[in-house]
Amino acid sequence: MNRTSALLIGLSATALVLAGCSSSAEPAAQPAAATSSPTSSTSAATTTQRPALDLSRFGALPAVPQPTTDTVSCSYPAETPAAKEVNPPPVDTVDVYGTVDVTLATSQGPIDITLDRTQAPCTVNSVVSLAQQGYFDGSPCHRLTTSPGLEVLQCGDPSGSGRGGPGYSFANEYPTTAYTGDPAQAENPVVYPRGTLAMANAGPDTNGSQFFLVYADSVLPPQYTVFGTISESGLATLDAIAAGGVTGGSEDGAPANPVILESATAA
Repeated sequence: MNRTSALLIGLSATALVLAGCSSSAEPAAQPAAATSSPTSSTSAATTTQRPALDLSRFGALPAVPQPTTDTVSCSYPAETPAAKEVNPPPVDTVDVYGTVDVTLATSQGPIDITLDRTQAPCTVNSVVSLAQQGYFDGSPCHRLTTSPGLEVLQCGDPSGSGRGGPGYSFANEYPTTAYTGDPAQAENPVVYPRGTLAMANAGPDTNGSQFFLVYADSVLPPQYTVFGTISESGLATLDAIAAGGVTGGSEDGAPANPVILESATAA
């Protein structure tokens, strides 16, 4: 299963939960429930504006577990093929404290993000390594979702297909790791607030290079690693991208205004 399809299916399941909890929405109206294709329709589509979902029905992200050591070891098992050849990141003495500022220069404007090592040290270690090697440069942000309760822009696949990765994978971190004592709770949807930066995946522990930027509060199972935040100016860029809508007029697919991630520069 490719990462776009997996995130789509994960969001689809959440969309169905939302529809079941909201009297104002019908499951059939959710675009993610209708298809798991990573490509968007090019035909014209008529959409009906749905009212905002009652997000108070869902829990918040849990507290971030505090580290017990200053460094950790990470594992990045190989997978093939890679969308773009890069070296895997270092695996030993990976810092668990501090932040990293990254500027995403895109064709629609800059998106400044801050990566948080305490939330997800192995994820941050990988993303910084990929940025330093130019892995993201010139890649499209291939997916935009605009449905109530699910509003994200997905990037990080140089192939633009939604199937690409860096040739390795790694395990989930926060918030999944916050539920180790009660894993059943990790299946209950929570609100990923506006400004959250998280990893897309094809199921537990299959993270690669694809990530999504949350520009409006969205509801997901806590199975998508949170590893940073988006600046206010970055959110303004995302708002403008979202305002342009999705190709074909649907609520899920390629952005109508193409978004190219021209470079990712880690400070």
